[in-house]
Amino acid sequence: MIEKNDTWELVKGPSEKPVVGVKWIYKVKLNLDGSIQKNKARLVAKGHTQKPRIDFNETFAPIARLDTVAQKRWKLFQLDVKSTFLNGVVHEEVYVDQPPGFVIKTKEDRVYRLKKALYGLKQAPRAWYEEINSYFTVVGFQRSPSEATLYVKTTESGILIVSLYVDDIIYTGSSEDLVMSFKTEMMKKYEMIDIGLLHHFLGLGVIQTESNIFLHQKKYVRKLDKFGFKDCTEVATPLAMNEKLSKEDGSEQADEMVYRQIVGSLLYLTATRPDIMFAASLLDRYLHGPTRKHMGTAKRVLRYIQGTLDYGIAYEKGKEAMLLGYCDSDWSGCEDDMRMFSLGHQSSKECVALSTVEAEYISVVEATAEVVWLRFVLFDFGEEQVEATQIFYDNTSAIAITKNPVHHHKTRHINRRFHYIRYALQNGEIDLLYCRTGEQNADIFTKALARDRFEYLRSKLGVISAKHLEGNVKV
Repeated sequence: MIEKNDTWELVKGPSEKPVVGVKWIYKVKLNLDGSIQKNKARLVAKGHTQKPRIDFNETFAPIARLDTVAQKRWKLFQLDVKSTFLNGVVHEEVYVDQPPGFVIKTKEDRVYRLKKALYGLKQAPRAWYEEINSYFTVVGFQRSPSEATLYVKTTESGILIVSLYVDDIIYTGSSEDLVMSFKTEMMKKYEMIDIGLLHHFLGLGVIQTESNIFLHQKKYVRKLDKFGFKDCTEVATPLAMNEKLSKEDGSEQADEMVYRQIVGSLLYLTATRPDIMFAASLLDRYLHGPTRKHMGTAKRVLRYIQGTLDYGIAYEKGKEAMLLGYCDSDWSGCEDDMRMFSLGHQSSKECVALSTVEAEYISVVEATAEVVWLRFVLFDFGEEQVEATQIFYDNTSAIAITKNPVHHHKTRHINRRFHYIRYALQNGEIDLLYCRTGEQNADIFTKALARDRFEYLRSKLGVISAKHLEGNVKV
């Protein structure tokens, strides 16, 4: 691939420029079931030795968000780009050593000047994205202003949607001819592997049925056996009811390294398991100096996962693309600093709130920001949200503060940026509605719940067992 892509040229070593070293990386690539797919060898530049403004400038490259999902009855397909970064053009003057084992005899003092990028270079991801973005623009795609890795092409025969993540290209469309044409053109332009139907992306397993797209991380969950919970007693909820943790709880210090490994694994699992998001975020507060009580709580979450190994999140196909939002907060949820724990688009610790009303008011701002972003993305898909998006929360005073200027004197101490919600309300982008506490779906993200309530809200999130899919699908 290096020779085919005209990646470099052999030149005399420069006296005024540094030469970047290279090394071989060997990797065994596995299938979802753990079997060996292939052995890989890759030449990688030692990018850590590069110097800013000497052999690289800009490095930023966009990445895909995991929640960029279109709920159509279209099938999702995947292309894998061979040696992706070798397609990116290097604009800076960069030199690398000859690779170990392939040094040309009688020319040992020569080095390679790069024309294309190598893996490991600081600017390699950006160079590839510039290349693929230029090509997509030429062939008629429009890049979403709301999602930098999302491309849409609209023609008389239909619409084609492409999401890009480094060497993985996910595509779908309303017309089979459009989809086939795109695949053919891409395989002519670049060295590609046609994977066919999407079944694995960013470490996620993907199962496509007639009615659902099911995402799971069964392969990753198997790795949690290293913590010794394979044959443990299962529990029905990740946290005990009204679970409260604090930095100083009087118990002994736990193994910090093991604790961090557990919490890191749980945070990664939240991509397909939002039912453990609150538990993972709660444990994440105590990465420094965890106690035995913190460790016990983390182990309880692992016991819950062992009982729900084949669970994932199901996106139902064919639904009308209508947004509904729920938001909630746990005022003074942190025992140590009495900060609020809120839900916007994800659980996050925000700031000190002086009352329940203020906590609710601040939390809905985060939900509003996510709603506005989703409205933009749906517009790019051709699914414009004409009506205001309804956001439900269970505090009438907070709704009144948002809608009624009379309440402004009660919010003079609230940071100005939190009043953004008022502008979204006036512009008709959102509408705030009251719901009873028992109907507040966001509770699962902000507090520990009883089993019945937790299981009900888990199902509302779309987190189900694979055996509940049509045809009793196994993962």
